[in-house]
Amino acid sequence: MSSKFSKGDKVLVLDDDMSGVVAFAKAKQITITTADGIDLTFHEDELILDRRLQVKHVEVKKEPAPKKPKRRIQSRKKAAFIPAVEVDLHIHQLTDNERYMDNYDMLNLQIDTARDKIEWAHRNNIPKLVFIHGVGAGVLKQELDFLFERYDYLKHYDADFQKYGKGATEVYLFQNPK
Repeated sequence: MSSKFSKGDKVLVLDDDMSGVVAFAKAKQITITTADGIDLTFHEDELILDRRLQVKHVEVKKEPAPKKPKRRIQSRKKAAFIPAVEVDLHIHQLTDNERYMDNYDMLNLQIDTARDKIEWAHRNNIPKLVFIHGVGAGVLKQELDFLFERYDYLKHYDADFQKYGKGATEVYLFQNPK
C-alpha cells in the first residue's frame, strides 16, 4: 500500500505548529525531518502537504506615471473669432404686420426682443450677440445702451464697421461673472 506522501515532500503537522520534509514513508507511518534536524514519526492523517506560496524571485516593474490631461486654454485671440449670434431688430423682421403699431409699441417690441435674446444667450452660454438696429434717429440705439447697462455680466460696443456699418452693436456676455 503506497502512501500519499513521497520522500522530499514538504509537509505541515496538523494540530501543531510544526513542519518538515518527508525523510521516508512506510505504509501509513511517515517520518519527517524538521528544520532543526530532528526526525519525528507521524501517522499520514496527521500531515498535509505544504502548499504555501514560496517566492524565490521578485521583480518590481516601474509603471509609467499617469499622463495629465491637457487643459484646453482658449486664447483671447481665438475667442475673438467665435461667431456671434445676429439679432435683427428691424421691425419688419420681428412682426408680420406693423401697420397698426405706433412708434411706442414698435420700440417696446424691439427692446423686449433684445432683453429676451440676452437672457437666452446667458442661459445657453452664448458669448456674443450682435444686435442690428440700423442708424435712423438713434432712439433704439440709446434704449439698447440703457438696457445693456442694467446687466453686470455683459459689455457692449459698436460692431464691426466693415460688416455692419454704423447700425449694429456687439454684446459680449461674461460666462463667469465675479
